[in-house]
Order: sequence, then structure tokens, then C-alpha cells
Amino acid sequence: MTPDARARKCAELMFAQDTASAGLGMVITDVGPGRAVLTMPVRADMLNGHGICHGGFIFTLADSAFAFACNSYNQMVVAQQNQITYLAPGQAGEVLTATALEASRAGRSGIYDVTVTGGDGRIVALFRGLSRSVKGQHFDEDAGGTH
Repeated sequence: MTPDARARKCAELMFAQDTASAGLGMVITDVGPGRAVLTMPVRADMLNGHGICHGGFIFTLADSAFAFACNSYNQMVVAQQNQITYLAPGQAGEVLTATALEASRAGRSGIYDVTVTGGDGRIVALFRGLSRSVKGQHFDEDAGGTH
């Protein structure tokens, strides 16, 4: 199995169980070893009292991209710590894109940087996620099935 095929299979298996990301309209547009790109439309029910996208939804999009990137090696991985900086508001009706890239992976720990951009390419937020691998795999590569 190629690294890209492994990453795609992990993403497919995870997304099938991820009702939170799916319910927010997220779509995985690219995934590979240590990277993932997700999009999410900003719906009317995601707006805060200022009429802009609530930061919690932007965080969730970034966190989901982080999750798919760090789980791309067929090792169960969870978030250990996350931090976000908001730079520009997300606007109603636009599609936000979260691009997660692995900055470091050693032992059981990883560091991933996620850039969230708006429909016009402006940077909406910068997110850094620290990951920790735990026991288990997404699927048994020898048998080809899921655990």
C-alpha cells in the first residue's frame, strides 16, 4: 500500500464515523501523509452576534484538518493541545479552507500547522496542533479490514 493510499483509507474510515465534521458540511478535498485539506461553507446558523463566522466553527474546521493530517499513517492519534489565532473574519456564504501540514513527527508526538483561508484567499486563522499517538490502528493492513 502506498503512503497516499494509506492516508486516503484512514481518512475515509475516520470520516465515515465523523458526524461532527460531516454535519457542519466539511469536505475532505485532499489528504496525504502528514497533510489534509478540508473545506466548510459558512452557513447562516454559524454566524455570531457580529454577523461573522463564530470562532468555534473556524476552530472546529482547523481541528478536523489537523485530525485527518495526523491520522494519515494508520496509527490512532489524538489531540494533545491546540492553539488558534484569528486574523480575519469568516463571512456568511463563503467557503473556508483549512490546510494542515505536518511540521514535526517524532516518537509519539507530532506538531501540525493549519492555515484557514477565506474564499478570496485571505488568511482567516492560524492554528497549531500538538498530537499524541495512542494504541491502535485504523485498519489491519495485513488483512485489509478495519479494526
